[in-house]
Formats: sequence, structure tokens, C-alpha cells
Amino acid sequence: MIRFYKPYTSGLRTRSISDFFDITKSQPEKTLTCFFQRSKGRNNQGIITSRNRGGGHKRLYRKIDFKRDKLGVLAKVISVEYDPNRNSRISLLHYQDGEKRYILQPRDLLIGEMIVSDFNAPIKVGNCLPLNKIPLGIQIHNIKFNPTKSGQIARSAGCCAQIVARDGNFVSVRLPSGEIRLIKKYCWATIGQVGNVEVINLKFGKAGVMRWLGRTPRVRGVAMNPCDHPHGGGEGKSPIGRKSPVTPWGKPALGQKTRSSKRYSKNYILRSRKA
Repeated sequence: MIRFYKPYTSGLRTRSISDFFDITKSQPEKTLTCFFQRSKGRNNQGIITSRNRGGGHKRLYRKIDFKRDKLGVLAKVISVEYDPNRNSRISLLHYQDGEKRYILQPRDLLIGEMIVSDFNAPIKVGNCLPLNKIPLGIQIHNIKFNPTKSGQIARSAGCCAQIVARDGNFVSVRLPSGEIRLIKKYCWATIGQVGNVEVINLKFGKAGVMRWLGRTPRVRGVAMNPCDHPHGGGEGKSPIGRKSPVTPWGKPALGQKTRSSKRYSKNYILRSRKA
């Protein structure tokens, strides 16, 4: 559900937030949290490689189980919690052997339900099993590219993918972007859609909200000097001075394909997301 503010100020006039009705626990599990130093857009040499990153509110990182590699052990859903590091909710699981883990909260997974990761797990929301054991058309998320690694696909709030076909050692999966891609049938995925689907309808209302989230202001290229951007310079309010817009490094900015035609994964893509 979405909560709207009364327009007491200009920043509140169009702002909306989640009402957090699904949150059942305010403090995270202490054993599953740790300090996490955010990169602020810098690489390991301290050079800015991603612009407009920095600041933001302090966060405590929650360790999420993207692998779901605890096979055959039933787990009970204890709580649904807020995670400042992602736009989806997280669920706290208590396994029967006493271990606790966080997972992404699937839509319609209720507190008190039992879920499991296994080769022959039932087709139920929250259960994790290999792609070759999942029927066609079922919504899945947290999909692995490699059976030994963590889930990498469809992890954002409201995202889900679908298995559309099987062929030999591969299955065809329709990703949230619309791309249809081949993935090895031995890779694992979780049944269901990631929860908190209303997040796409939220409106920030003011620039300060983006600062809380760790985004710094973006300066237009035409407002810079020629030494800072190809669009810069000129007298007064001048155009960009080029046939088409370019990036700060002089490469085409609109419509130019940047994916390498020799990329190793090209053979696995049956239909591009831009098709």
C-alpha cells in the first residue's frame, strides 16, 4: 500500500511512501548484520568510475542468502523486515537445525509457512529447486547463472521471470526485461515473484530524498566548460554544438549500441530485450 502526504510543503505535495504494513519486526537479527563500506562510485584505486554517487544515510548491511544451498532442511518464516540496501523486503527464516538466514521476501509468502530448498521440493511460493524441476509458465526469481554461485537474476522488488521452453541441457527463460535467454537446467531458482510490487509507484517529491539515498546532483553538460564536457562552452544559453548528444568522453549518448558483438554470452540470448 502507498501512503500520500497532505501538501503542507512543496516537497510533500507529490510525495508518496510505502505504509510498511507488511513489516512485522523493526530491528534486524544481530547475527546476520555487518558493517559494509559503500564504494561511493570509486574503484579500488579511489578513482570515480560511477558519477553522482555519495553521501546518503548510514546503513547496516543484512546478509542475504542468495544461494539457498541448505538442502532438505525445512525453514519457518518468522518475520518480514525492511532492508535499506534494496527495494524489496526480506524474510527471516528459522531452520529446523537452529540456523537463521535472510531471504528475499516472495509475494504472498505468509509468516509461519514452511519452505525448503531441495531437488524434489513441491512447487510452492518460497521453495527453491533446479530449473529442470520447475513447470513451464511458473513465476520464478533469484535465478542462478551457475549452480555453485548465488542467484543473480530477478532480485528487485516486483521482478519475476518465466520458463518458456526446455531443450537438452538448457531451458529458455523470459527475463523481466523481455529478453529470452538460455540457462543451464541445473541452475536453481526460487518459486514466486519478489514482493513489494508497489515500489514502482512511489514518488520522491523532492531532491532531498535522492540525497538520503546516496545520489548527488547531476550537472548538465551544456552548463560546463569545454574542458569538462564536449557540450560545454559558448556564449549565453548555447546548443551543444554537435550533430547528436555525446557522453562526457565523446561517445554517442543516444541510440548507440555499446554491447560487444563478440561477447561470450551472445549465443545464449534467443531474443534481445530491444527486439
